[in-house]
Amino acid sequence: VQLQASGGGLVQAGDSLRLSCAASGQSITALTMAWFRQAPGKEREFLARTIWPGGNTDYADSVKGRFTISRDNTKNTINLQMNSLKPEDTAVYYCAASTWYQPTISQYVYWGQGTLVTVSS
Repeated sequence: VQLQASGGGLVQAGDSLRLSCAASGQSITALTMAWFRQAPGKEREFLARTIWPGGNTDYADSVKGRFTISRDNTKNTINLQMNSLKPEDTAVYYCAASTWYQPTISQYVYWGQGTLVTVSS
């Protein structure tokens, strides 16, 4: 499975941004899909996931209520709608995929290349 993340950029605090992740090589209907981020000098952080089958979603407390993950199985794509962005949201954002139902971070075996989000104050 190849994952291609896009949509990052430079925004101001309070703005919104939508990230996309296009998958190829396998249908995402067999995968749990997730978003992570990594800020400079910090560990990679889980943000949100959409579990398949079922489509349930989980969020980290740090983004709950501001970020929304969605999937479009017809386009083999997932998205991350980010609202009310803060400077501390600045990071490289990665999409990831796993064949596990509720995977731990080590069970995500497919990773996109990352897209940089910079939020200025």
